[in-house]
Amino acid sequence: MSADELSGHGGSGETQAAPETLVVPDAAVSLDDVPRVLVSHGCWYPSADPGGRHVAFICDRGGVPQLWEGPVDSDDVHLLDAEPDPVTEVAWSPDGRWIAYTTAPGGSEHTRVLCVRPDGTGRRVLAGGEPGSSAYLGCWARDGSALAVTVAEAPARLAPTGLEVSGAAGTEHSGAAAPGAGVPTPVPPVSGAAETVHPEGWTVRDGRATLLGAPSVPAPPTGHAATVSAAADHDAAGAETGPRTLSAYLVDPDGSAAPVLVASEREAATLRVCDISRDGRLALVRRGPRARREALVVRIRDQWVTCAVPVADGDPWIGAFAPDARTLWLRSDHEREHAALYAVALDPWGGRTGLTVAAQRDGSGLELLTLDRDGRGAVLSWNVRGVSELEVTPLVPGTALDRSRAVPLPHEVVTRVAVTADPDAPVVALSGSLRRPGVWWLPQGAALRTPWSSRDEDVVAPGVHRPVRPVPMRPRARDGLGLGGWYYRAQGRSPREPAPCVLHLHGGPEEQERPVFDPLYHELLGRGLDVFAPDVRGSSGYGRSFVDADLGRGRFAAIEDVADCAAHVVVKGLADPLRLAVMGHSYGGYLVMASLVWHPELFRTGVPVCGMSNFATFFAGTEPWLAQSAAHKYGHPERDRELLHALSPMSRVDALRVPVLAVHGEHDTNVPPGESEQFVRAARERGVDAELLVLRDEGHDFRRADNRRAFRRAAADWIQRHLTG
Repeated sequence: MSADELSGHGGSGETQAAPETLVVPDAAVSLDDVPRVLVSHGCWYPSADPGGRHVAFICDRGGVPQLWEGPVDSDDVHLLDAEPDPVTEVAWSPDGRWIAYTTAPGGSEHTRVLCVRPDGTGRRVLAGGEPGSSAYLGCWARDGSALAVTVAEAPARLAPTGLEVSGAAGTEHSGAAAPGAGVPTPVPPVSGAAETVHPEGWTVRDGRATLLGAPSVPAPPTGHAATVSAAADHDAAGAETGPRTLSAYLVDPDGSAAPVLVASEREAATLRVCDISRDGRLALVRRGPRARREALVVRIRDQWVTCAVPVADGDPWIGAFAPDARTLWLRSDHEREHAALYAVALDPWGGRTGLTVAAQRDGSGLELLTLDRDGRGAVLSWNVRGVSELEVTPLVPGTALDRSRAVPLPHEVVTRVAVTADPDAPVVALSGSLRRPGVWWLPQGAALRTPWSSRDEDVVAPGVHRPVRPVPMRPRARDGLGLGGWYYRAQGRSPREPAPCVLHLHGGPEEQERPVFDPLYHELLGRGLDVFAPDVRGSSGYGRSFVDADLGRGRFAAIEDVADCAAHVVVKGLADPLRLAVMGHSYGGYLVMASLVWHPELFRTGVPVCGMSNFATFFAGTEPWLAQSAAHKYGHPERDRELLHALSPMSRVDALRVPVLAVHGEHDTNVPPGESEQFVRAARERGVDAELLVLRDEGHDFRRADNRRAFRRAAADWIQRHLTG
């Protein structure tokens, strides 16, 4: 990839205007003034101050995820922003002066970035405050003088004439670096297949080809962008959304320095600045749609790309520079089934001179990578069959990392790691099957729950049934592929008694079921309903081949996986074959609708949540960046139109036989509410009982406590009525 392609200098992109800081009223509130909405709250996404004894974090004790701050060893916490907009990310500046955070106004997917001082004063919007725009966090500069933010323009509506976009499926990007200090620094191609023209129907992913049923596109010359049609189905789209530009800037929260452009890309799926070298010359930028993510080393002074390496999906914080910027540490699955820790050797100008695996595990992937403050050590979190294993290790370029130290964990899953001034005392966010999300301090291997996190015994209200620890399940698909999942058995039932059972299907498709406390599952279990949460093909945690197994026509096999998972728990004697229900969120909602029309006699009812019912209308209505990523996963809206039609539940809705409760957030722009509306309308027209629950002030994810509670109870009432009523 060249600088022309990334930043638009002489290329096809236009740089998004630099954000302007807007000072807004302070909104800090003391703990005593915060109404206690939840009996047991959750705390997550910690970010530590320079001393490591205070943490900024997200907490929902007031009924919505908000920004809080407090010491790791005291309950003297403060709400820094009492506004009702949910907070999604937090980052404390290295100099301790600012806490940056991302919010989702109205629960929508269009977010904005703010800063506030640790005492709650000086609150200001840094980016995303303009109508129709959106912004999200990047990293801080090492001295705390600037924060990286990515801003997205509001896309224009265009006439339906087709849309040319760069970097779509069928090509791989490569580029040559500009000379640094008179010394040429070539950039190796992202994959060796980038210069190959493949047979019709093949697309390239990191040197491996996957049949998608799309025509091939000749590979672009080095340093130039490929263009392919990305128009949605003309019959469904009518007018189309124009390409948006993502632009990443370094912004001074004080407003004393002008924003500095780091990178900009037209029609980008994502663009996040993950690290800045200590000398301020180089930026680590994560770009690209899912399954085709790249780490770019960008020379900040002219936005020139000096190095590109494929990286794994999952956590967006993919790595960081060593102190001298001669090594780049990355979490990558380049030419591997599971993500590992890579050491990328760099020359003085940021060009790649070597690539080695520094740490790996057979059958397990590196899920989280966090370097300590001096860049000479790291905390690694490995996903081992759905459970996290944490270790602290020194980082020595050019040597094997054989001096790591395992850190015992009190609960199953690590969701975030925050390093402190002491490399042996990280702060981590933990979730588990028997507790709410909480933040723990781990000094020298001790596991200390922060006083402001809920106690394990307070996971549910007094008198309510206790949480259930799930057991792993390993179903096998009809084509022999091994699947996974977790089974939750309602309390008080004998081991040999077949039970009414709800299959819950996760989203993504690349998400993974983990053994963590889910209030929805707890609600269902309290109604005497078992829950089976499977991982069908396409899920993460089982290797890249498993993730890719649902591409193209493999989607039909994923639908069959749902039926095979239901058969597995029936054959095991756990579930009653006459009392099965299916529900799921996002892609899981799609699978619910697909399962109901592909296997109309299998389930008694279904609850699709924010699911796609027709791929043509989905591609026409979703966010442009999501459409670009979705095209690789599901199929191209033009070239794969017939396949997408065949995969759409609406194409088989005549087969629907059982009642349906569809649920959607009113501000969902990822999967627009029309996807649920048309499925419910079609069901009613065919005489099938169908209802639609729309949650106000919510987007694709439900973040407000009252709405989450209403959803859980409505879904459980519906399923209980149709399985046991």
